Amino acid sequence: MLEVTGLSKSFGALTVVDDVSVTVKGGEALGVMGPNGAGKSTFFDLLTGVTPSDAGRVMLDGEDISALSVEARVVAGIARAFQIPKQFASLTVREHLHLAATAGARVSASEARRLTEELLDRTGLSALADTPGGKLRLLDRKRLEFAKALATQPKLVLLDEISGGLTESEVHALVDIVRALKTPDLAIIWIEHIAHALSESCDRIMMLNLGQKVIEDTPSVVTADPQVRALYLGEATDA
Repeated sequence: MLEVTGLSKSFGALTVVDDVSVTVKGGEALGVMGPNGAGKSTFFDLLTGVTPSDAGRVMLDGEDISALSVEARVVAGIARAFQIPKQFASLTVREHLHLAATAGARVSASEARRLTEELLDRTGLSALADTPGGKLRLLDRKRLEFAKALATQPKLVLLDEISGGLTESEVHALVDIVRALKTPDLAIIWIEHIAHALSESCDRIMMLNLGQKVIEDTPSVVTADPQVRALYLGEATDA
């Protein structure tokens, strides 16, 4: 579903994403870990077109989208859920999803209504459908952020540290949603610092440090890797 080849970005003398290549199939979830400043958010900015890349190629479902605008990439099938939820305070949950479906997926009003009701159920927001966005608790704002992304009918969903600020039980609830939404026609990339959240929901984990890919493997292999443990826990590692 996604094929990234040699993606790079520098700001002056500082290289923040350095020759990163990765593929993600439909039905797969890829976790992305890395210390602060590793280039994780910039990597997402390059995938969505917010920041133009200096080199590399982004292929989505066989189509080269490297030169497309942010809006065109949304229509092509890339959606992003942000760490800090962004809702309109006065719009209801249902209205948020209807707007995302009509503006992002470019579907008819009747199809947007059908898609909205489906997503309310799938993301556990049905009971809050008529609640204004400004009155939601944090977990439900996170659910809505995810549901808005799905309402654009994406082929690839980018989850940008969406568990930030949640309690342990709320993180588990979010993991359950991610696992339930893995389907053959959707690829997921989740940037997260909470390792067990990625281990419980992702097929593979990619570790970034100083803009470079350090390792990409199954969660058990990555979390046990000495270099990963050294970067996160300060543990000594052999030369």
